[in-house]
Amino acid sequence: MLGDRAVNPPVVLAPMAGITNVAFRRLCREQGGGVYVCEMITTRALVERIPKTLKMIAFAEDEDFRSLQLYGVDPDVTAAAVRMIGEDGLADHVDLNFGCPVPKVTRRGGGSALPWRHKLFGRIVKQAVEAARPYGIPLTIKMRKGIDDDHLTYVEAGLIAQEAGVASVALHARTAEQRYSGKADWDAIATLKQALDVPVLGNGDIWEGSDALRMVEHTGCDGVVVGRGCLGRPWLFADLEAAFTQGADYKPVLPVLGEVAKIMSRHAELLVDALGDEKHGCADFRKHVAWYLKGFPIGGELRRRLAMISSLAELDDLLGKLDPGEPFPVGELGQPRGRVNAPGKVSLPYGWLDSRDDDSVPEGAEMENSGG
Repeated sequence: MLGDRAVNPPVVLAPMAGITNVAFRRLCREQGGGVYVCEMITTRALVERIPKTLKMIAFAEDEDFRSLQLYGVDPDVTAAAVRMIGEDGLADHVDLNFGCPVPKVTRRGGGSALPWRHKLFGRIVKQAVEAARPYGIPLTIKMRKGIDDDHLTYVEAGLIAQEAGVASVALHARTAEQRYSGKADWDAIATLKQALDVPVLGNGDIWEGSDALRMVEHTGCDGVVVGRGCLGRPWLFADLEAAFTQGADYKPVLPVLGEVAKIMSRHAELLVDALGDEKHGCADFRKHVAWYLKGFPIGGELRRRLAMISSLAELDDLLGKLDPGEPFPVGELGQPRGRVNAPGKVSLPYGWLDSRDDDSVPEGAEMENSGG
């Protein structure tokens, strides 16, 4: 449950910069049910009504549950952003980001660095929950295990958030130091689930519908959050819905290349419609081509041309050259998609680890640019 809304199937699309815009969310919603979150929005940019950010929180008319993720480091600015969302009716659900490992975020004390300063973290969550309450907006958080294995925060942060009144807690079961490398620690999700009374959602290494079932069985979590696994595979949400509906009887349905081509064409059309310009819509679609075609036996020249399309007609013409009956490359099942990088030292503000009780807002912490 998120407030009064039952989330069935218990699946959440994670915010991804440059990906989870209104077009991609609609494409995923056409596949299956769940909660579909827009790109990350910075609290300062929202409160200052920066035009680019206001465009990013556009929702389709048929999005009956509008979900928005906020990034903020200042409790007062975060609360002001939540109040603005409520007063202006901008969204039905707000999630707070405490999981981003990107250096430009953590070096300001934000994202996955912030829960280490547990008093500042608690102030942000408490003030945000209180700001959301008059409008009946459920507020949730998403976080990582901690900064690194020597600075784990997830159980303490979960308890603080629960005490503050959050509706649920999502855990990406990696540290900030891991970034997107290695395997997610599903045991940590189980530990958090045992520690909390509010619902716990698991995030990390959900590549197939069967992975979601295994995570729930292994951890006891109440639902899953999906990020990179749906890149070039929006039908993953159909698989997830089938998996949660059918349980042990679930069998994945793999699309042939002709079906993938139809989804690619639909995705491009939605982007053109959302951006209001064919040239920009097609340019934005180009980054998705490699993900859609990963593992299929397609010549390099055709791949290159597809990744350079400038019109919908050109895209459909090139898609028509694909073998529609080519089966899905089963070797790609269960494999990582999107960012797969090496662990790296986490960039932090000077002296960040020295005092956990310091609840002051780091200088220059608030960011103007939304999207991560």
